[in-house]
Amino acid sequence: MPSSLPSSSRDIATLYLDHHRWLLAWLRRRLSNACDAADLTQDTFVRILGAREVAAIETPRAYLTTVAKGVLVNWYRRQALEQAYLEALALLPEPQAPSPEQRALVLETLQEIDAMLDTLAPVVRRTFLLSQLEGMKYEDIALQLGVSLTSVKRYMAQAFRQCLQLVE
Repeated sequence: MPSSLPSSSRDIATLYLDHHRWLLAWLRRRLSNACDAADLTQDTFVRILGAREVAAIETPRAYLTTVAKGVLVNWYRRQALEQAYLEALALLPEPQAPSPEQRALVLETLQEIDAMLDTLAPVVRRTFLLSQLEGMKYEDIALQLGVSLTSVKRYMAQAFRQCLQLVE
């Protein structure tokens, strides 16, 4: 390992070299698919790159496992979202079915929306989903969640601001 690299880069390179094979095998056992395991292994290390000072990690495999589980959960959620979308498409008559390009754009948009919703506080996300997916009125949402009407309006404003950031 060249000593001309900054110490943080050396730390990441060492972490990668020491544990990449182990993490890849760990993910392969969970997925039974070498290609997906390789992708998620790389995603795990990419997430670690921006997450924290690698030198401060005391138990690398435990830390890698925790990060990889988060990556894996997001991957499963994306897979479920894609599967639900494909099942809905299968129910459409052929002339109404979107082109492969349109499908890819819709899937990408759905994944972005899902990721955006994941950034919201649970009560804000629930409020938004009750309003937008269930079609509930703000008053009914306030009753169901046990919060004030003002809180529901504030939560919806937060959710809509996040939606606008997604569009920009």
